[in-house]
Amino acid sequence: MKISNETKVGILTVVALVILIVGFNFLKGKDVFNDKTKIYAVFQKVGSLEKSNPVKINGYTVGTVYKLEPTDKNMKGIRVTINLIEDINIPYNSIAFIDASFLGTSAIAIDRGNATTYLKNGDILPTRDDAGIFANLSSEAGPTLVKIRSSLDSLNLVLGNINRLFNTDAKNNLQQTMANLNNATRSLNMMLDPSNSALARSLNNVGSITDNLRKNNDSISLVISNAKQFSQKLSRLDLDRTMDTLQAAVSQLRGTIAKMSSTDGTLGALINDKKLYNQFTDVALSLEILLDDLRAHPKRYVNLSIFGKKDKGGALTSPSKKDTLPK
Repeated sequence: MKISNETKVGILTVVALVILIVGFNFLKGKDVFNDKTKIYAVFQKVGSLEKSNPVKINGYTVGTVYKLEPTDKNMKGIRVTINLIEDINIPYNSIAFIDASFLGTSAIAIDRGNATTYLKNGDILPTRDDAGIFANLSSEAGPTLVKIRSSLDSLNLVLGNINRLFNTDAKNNLQQTMANLNNATRSLNMMLDPSNSALARSLNNVGSITDNLRKNNDSISLVISNAKQFSQKLSRLDLDRTMDTLQAAVSQLRGTIAKMSSTDGTLGALINDKKLYNQFTDVALSLEILLDDLRAHPKRYVNLSIFGKKDKGGALTSPSKKDTLPK
């Protein structure tokens, strides 16, 4: 069958149009040979994210990274093309972030939003910068490292001060202190020596006393029993009646002393009357004069001679001076 030139021109025109449409879409970044849904996400940094890394929602892989490309020549951002391999609905307010695992394989994780409208092919997914586990560790360890560095600086300063403090004299004093401490330890060991130390002898004496107490335990128990019996007998005494009797006796004694102090009674008059005291003194003086006169002139009072004469000598008017008692 012979094809006419008109047919050939028509076929070439259709092919040219198809190639034109495909080329135009290709230049716009659309893959006309891939019919899967594509969405985009723009990140400031992608870290170790590479092409073909997974895209996950709640840990389930829903797509892969199809392409990474800068947004402009100034590298203000990196646009990531996400090729969805699952036919799922992603809410319009969902947020994507780069999740760097511990083993080093990065993935794009999508936090689902709560919107009722969903992303369509070619839409841009909102993003946020997530530091990841290593960045978190770095941010948490940073202040700690600063504190450790500050502590090390302080320790270096303290050690420097200690080195300056321990000069020659200080070192000599420290050595002398250590020597004194050794002597004190030696003395303490001698004091604690169980063979001949004073502490050992004191402990032996204490042991002897304890031994004696144990041997005289029966006697001590008897003494305690007797004391207990005595206290029981003492508790059974009628102390109230005794105290009443003693109180009455004290009252009577107080009354007697009051009467003795008063001038109404005979004894009180004898004690308190000065005139009576002077009279007693005069009587004692007269009696002393009389006795001295009787001793000096006995014949005046007793005359045994029938023919004798009475002693008419002068009578004494005051007691004679005496150095000793008369025989």
